[in-house]
Amino acid sequence: MSNGKKIKLKISMRLTKKKFRKQAPKGKKHCRFCSNAENIINIDYKNATFLRSFLTERGKILPSRISGNCCLHQRALSREIRKSRTMALMPYCSSGY
Repeated sequence: MSNGKKIKLKISMRLTKKKFRKQAPKGKKHCRFCSNAENIINIDYKNATFLRSFLTERGKILPSRISGNCCLHQRALSREIRKSRTMALMPYCSSGY
C-alpha cells in the first residue's frame, strides 16, 4: 500500500547544532610530561604550587581529557596530589563554603 516514498522528518535546530559540533576539527591535546623529554618536571608531592595547576577552584583533580595528560602521567599526578593532601600541603576542598 505504500507508494515507495520515504517520509522526510524535520530535524530540530538543536540536533543540527549538535551535528555541527561533532564535525568541528579539534586539535589533539598533548601530554606536557611526554612532549618535553629533556625538560621533565618530576611529579612530586612536595611541589604544591605546580600541583595546584591541575586542580579546579573547588579542589577537584582535573580529568585527563581536560588537562591533556596521558593515562600514565595522569595516574602519577593524581597519586601525588593525594599524597600532598594527606601531608596537609594542599586542601581537600576550597575554603569558600
